[in-house]
Order: sequence, then C-alpha cells, then structure tokens
Amino acid sequence: MELTSHNSSVTKRPPLLALQHVTVMRGARAALDDVSLRIEAGEQVCILGPNGCGKSTLIKTITRECYPLATQQASMAILGRERWDIFALRSQLGIVTPDLLASCATDATCRDVVLSGFFSATRIFPHHSPSSDLLEKTNRALDRLGIAHLAGRQVAQMSSGEAKRTLIARALVHEPQTLLFDEPSNTLDIAAQQQLRETMRQLARSGLGILLVTHHVAEIIPEIGRIVLLREGRILADGPKEEILTAARLTDLFGVPIHLVRRDGHFHSV
Repeated sequence: MELTSHNSSVTKRPPLLALQHVTVMRGARAALDDVSLRIEAGEQVCILGPNGCGKSTLIKTITRECYPLATQQASMAILGRERWDIFALRSQLGIVTPDLLASCATDATCRDVVLSGFFSATRIFPHHSPSSDLLEKTNRALDRLGIAHLAGRQVAQMSSGEAKRTLIARALVHEPQTLLFDEPSNTLDIAAQQQLRETMRQLARSGLGILLVTHHVAEIIPEIGRIVLLREGRILADGPKEEILTAARLTDLFGVPIHLVRRDGHFHSV
C-alpha cells in the first residue's frame, strides 16, 4: 500500500496545539494539572504515560469534550484558533479511539462506518443524504487503507485489525492535517498490531501529522521523533525520542524497573 504525500506546501501553518497553564478537572481531581504544551502541525509526537495519567483527558480536551478551567494564566488554541465550531474542528482532526468502535452498530458495513465520518456519526441513518462527492472521498479513503474489498462487510464480521483500519479510514475522509491515535493497539492480536504500526508508518511518511497517545512503548513507530511523558496530570519530560526514551526515565514514569531493547528503530520494554 503506497500513500502519497498529504501536503507538500511549505507554508508555515499554525501549531496543532498550544496549551499554556491548562488545568482540566474530572470530578474533584485535576486530570491535567497546569500543563503547557505546544505541538506543531504535521509533527509526529507520542504522549506516553501509565493508565490514569491524563492521556485520555488530553485527547478529550483537544476534541472539546472536556474544557479547561478559566484562569488568568490559562490559554488554549487548536490550529491557531481558541474558538471552534465542533463540527468544523472535527473536519480538521482525524480521531481514532476505541470508543468509536464500541459505539459502531455491528450490522453497519465498512463503507457506512467510513462514510459516517462526514456526519459525526458511527453509521449512516435514513436522514443522511451522502452526495456523490462524499461517496467518492469515502472510496478514496478505503483505497488508501487497502480495505476497498471490505466495503460491504459488516463490522461484526471483521477481524479486530480490519475494524481498526476501518476507523482509520473514517478518520481520513476529511483529509485532516493530523491523526490522533488513542491507545490504538488495544484489543489487537500480534499480527494486527504489526499491520497497524506499518499503516501508521506509511501515514507518517506521507506527511500526515501523528499524535499517538499510549502506554505501550512498542507502539512508538520510528517516524515519531518527539516523546512527551505524562504522569499524574503533569508533564514529566518532553523532548527528542533518543533523549527521553531511556530505561531510567521509563522506570521513573511507570514506577517499576524497566529495561529497553531497540530493534530496527522500534523500542520494546522488558
């Protein structure tokens, strides 16, 4: 599967994300605590941390499902703008999250799930009226992920890897600047994990921005050059992968002894 360059323009784009002193409450607890973070458009970055560290809250803050506390010091801009119509924002960001697959109707077909991305839904309903242009874009996304042969297959009849690629195609229909992957290999077997990583690599090499949010070191593809370590809602470290991905830092992050093995550009924790 060959992926063509997503954007050859050299025009300076506003950053994907610019957070300054952002705090987000989940109940009585600060899930993000005074976080300042800037991620450039087109940048390939991994947010790494244990369960409960605030990774999912960060994703939900970017997608406007959670909102930061309003304070004098706090500011937040996505793609250069502080205010967004939520549907316009979703056309600029591609989101791949386990929550989406869980909400897809099992009798929905692959094509319907991908097409539903235009309607911020998880399947096509009777009141939706897809135009020929939307159908063409859907077919292009299916071709791009190499799953055109699955177009008529129901989600219930797919393997976990096929379903994951369907969600990625759904995220690509708007031709977004960046794809956000939230714990992408959850529920996947070893073969499907390898296929997913290769798909992510091809997308990254095509020029698409990748924001990977995970607690699995093995998910970090070689194209990702920057790592942000998140623990208890705060940024523990942020910098080049070679500097940040060390046994000492990961031992501190996860609170257990960790050894790292690097093979063919991939890191593995043991």
